[in-house]
Amino acid sequence: MRMLFASAPPNPAFDPVLVHEPVMLRRGNVADYPGWLSLREESRAHLTEWEESWTAEQATLSAFKRRLRSYERDARRGGGLSLLAFRLSDNALMGGATLTNIRYGASRSGIIGYWIGAPYTRQGYGGAAVAAMKTHAFERLGLNRLVAACQPENIASQKLLERSGFAREGLARDYLKINGGWRDHYIYALTAADYQTSAQTPS
Repeated sequence: MRMLFASAPPNPAFDPVLVHEPVMLRRGNVADYPGWLSLREESRAHLTEWEESWTAEQATLSAFKRRLRSYERDARRGGGLSLLAFRLSDNALMGGATLTNIRYGASRSGIIGYWIGAPYTRQGYGGAAVAAMKTHAFERLGLNRLVAACQPENIASQKLLERSGFAREGLARDYLKINGGWRDHYIYALTAADYQTSAQTPS
């Protein structure tokens, strides 16, 4: 068990700027708060179908700053990466992507997550963000396995993951508390071997 919680590799790339047309991802800062708040509020009805409910206090500037500090701590210890997603053409904030619960040693795995604001859904931005994160995870962080979860009702997310090379591995019952209730989730995974095979396959 000790190997699963080994130290992060030296000089991990946990402050990246990732580009995958038409999306750029980077760590957030305090100046992003107004755009983040506007997008989250505009997307509240859309996002609360698939996310943990959030309160008015969780959307304040002080809460945003606390969240940034938490992300920074995770990045420093090599345990997580949380990035905001921007449209390359005009730098519009569109959503975010995360790589959390990173394990090294014998596991070398992480959980990938993503969200896209309501005005930007179904336009390929989520897929581009996932593509950027999986490339970084396998090629820069040296992970062997990425896991993602989505609710059975979230057909769009299932299609995104499958287009991104993830395979459905099963159903986790009452996996996450979403919008006030415990929800089943499909579990998807992508391995480094899968990634390498897809990268070598002509498009």
